[in-house]
Amino acid sequence: MPLAAQPVGEALALPGGFTPNHRAIAQLAGPAVVGVEVVGMRSPASTVWTPDDETPVLPFKGKLPFQGQGSGFIISRDGLVLTSAHVVQDVRRITVRLSDRRQFRAQLLGIDPTTDVALLRVNATDLPVLRLGQVELLQVGDPVVTIGSPFGLEQSVSHGIVSALGRALPGYAAVPHIQTDVPVNPGHSGGPLLDAGGSVVGINSQIFTFSGGYQGLSFAVPIDVALRVKDQLLAHGRMVHGYLGVAVQNLDLTLARAFGLDQPRGALVSDVETGSAADKGGLRTGDVITAFNGETLGHAGELTSHLGVATAGERVRLALWRDGKAHELVVRLDRAEDLTGTSVPEAPADARGQQEPGWGLRPLNAQERSLLGVPGGLFVDEVSALTAQAGLLAGDVLLAINLTPVQSTDDVRRLLRQRPLSAALLVDRDGTRLYIPLELD
Repeated sequence: MPLAAQPVGEALALPGGFTPNHRAIAQLAGPAVVGVEVVGMRSPASTVWTPDDETPVLPFKGKLPFQGQGSGFIISRDGLVLTSAHVVQDVRRITVRLSDRRQFRAQLLGIDPTTDVALLRVNATDLPVLRLGQVELLQVGDPVVTIGSPFGLEQSVSHGIVSALGRALPGYAAVPHIQTDVPVNPGHSGGPLLDAGGSVVGINSQIFTFSGGYQGLSFAVPIDVALRVKDQLLAHGRMVHGYLGVAVQNLDLTLARAFGLDQPRGALVSDVETGSAADKGGLRTGDVITAFNGETLGHAGELTSHLGVATAGERVRLALWRDGKAHELVVRLDRAEDLTGTSVPEAPADARGQQEPGWGLRPLNAQERSLLGVPGGLFVDEVSALTAQAGLLAGDVLLAINLTPVQSTDDVRRLLRQRPLSAALLVDRDGTRLYIPLELD
């Protein structure tokens, strides 16, 4: 049976030197790869405006709306989609676009900035899915393929090889990244990294670049890490990371000899936080952690990677080298604060069933009412992505919603509490009155 006809099942065990059939991989995986379009807000300081911009910067307070894009892939027939956390972080609306041109409003089930993994759901069934690969079978030099939407170009296929395994990146040390030379560019983030058999082995996440585009170094989150995070996001809406409470460093040959080791290996404990899980579990400064849950540690970064996907309350087995002898400890991990220092955002209002408009309103004062010749109304101080997309501007005066005059924020809340699917906003803009259609569902 040709490879392209096997969309579901166990990952294929491939012999060394296996040459991938790129056409078959594209046919196999393409239908399950999606484009992810987002709408959100960002501060004006991060946006450069020119006189040709359609949306004026003044009068505008707070953040400005933006549109972004990325990629993702379907992992269950009932609509679970994996993508990168940075693609959907701090956005108000997420749209998933399939290869057959169908589009769905996506619900954000959870996001983990520490590992850069996010989980979405779309309201659909019987969807194509990617076959899950086995990261432990990957070796440096193996061919890999990616499919995504670089710069918005749908279903773009590129290929390369595995350059390195277990890379720890600044700010993302909790993930043992797969390094490749596959051309990855903005818009690829969240898309699948596939092995030569068409099974997904990673999520494209980062690139190293001075130009903003591909320069030969691409990094993917291993699929086994992503799936462990996915389980936590599906169950709890966030990944509750475990915390050991130690500072570690690599050993060189001189340090290894000083501690009685035959070669530099493991993670040297340089500090133990008082009262932490490590302290309670019996770890000491000068210990060398040589294995984590039975997996040998070659360097300190591997311990960080293991801890990055360990959960709070989990009991872990640590093999130690102490005072020239081998020891073993079982330590119960504490709960970590978010390791990136970034708070986990609230799910978009789409996940709650309906968008909240998101605006800053205040009643008109007597002078403003006199100048406009109206008995009441609300001055729009600030707009959100949703209201800005509809066409509302800071500086507008909101006079009525669905033909009902509004004079206070309580009036607005009362009208929106009726959960209309859409609203007709009557506004006064520089002496001109117009209706603005606002979609709420």
